[in-house]
Amino acid sequence: MELKQYFRIMKKKWWLIAVIVCVAMVATAVKTFYFTTPIYAANAKLIVNQSSGDGSATLNASTIQTSIFLINSYKEIIKSSAVMNKVVEQYPELGHSASQIAARISVTSANNSQVMNLVYEDTSYAKAANVVNAVSTVFKEQIPNIMNVDNITILSEADVSASPAPINFNPVMNMIISFVISALLAVGFVFLLDYLDDTLKTEVEITEIMDVPVLAVVGKISRRELKESSRSRMFKKPKAGESQYATVHQ
Repeated sequence: MELKQYFRIMKKKWWLIAVIVCVAMVATAVKTFYFTTPIYAANAKLIVNQSSGDGSATLNASTIQTSIFLINSYKEIIKSSAVMNKVVEQYPELGHSASQIAARISVTSANNSQVMNLVYEDTSYAKAANVVNAVSTVFKEQIPNIMNVDNITILSEADVSASPAPINFNPVMNMIISFVISALLAVGFVFLLDYLDDTLKTEVEITEIMDVPVLAVVGKISRRELKESSRSRMFKKPKAGESQYATVHQ
């Protein structure tokens, strides 16, 4: 099939493609603005740094590398029941269970970095900020009891008074994605309909498939045109000299 044929198929069914795209975009807009619950993310930063017994920091390659290795363990310890239960016990006003907090909090760190980033997601930013700050504080307090080392420092806490935008609300991007996906599906659906349709509708199709010349073409006449044609014949006035009656000699 040539490229012109593809364009001819799309041109013939352009209205169907437009309908599918419009319906998809309207559905996306309704889903985005009326049925999407906004989710907010609050984050706090911690730094892992080895320190000596008298409190003075020891900055050398060995201790820094050790701190980086400890981060993988700390990622699991933060979500453990030893920390989560303490958070629920010390901050009952949060209104979440230990399992709920552990499921919603995530801990990340960049490669070869001593900084840990704690992110908590919730439908309320203020609650998310309070939870992530509580987890950071409790983790810093509990890590000496768990690991026998005091090497956690809170770099920054989540600002409870901030008003950030939801992380799951991006109507422009949603509409663009909906337009692209629906257009592709619509074009594919049109090609599928054309593939399943084995009827011949034009003389061009007959010439291409059967390789025979077209001798005559019967045009399509609508019912309205037939009615107008019959009405015009009924009310057609006879010309001068014409008679509707037979003569005696006939």
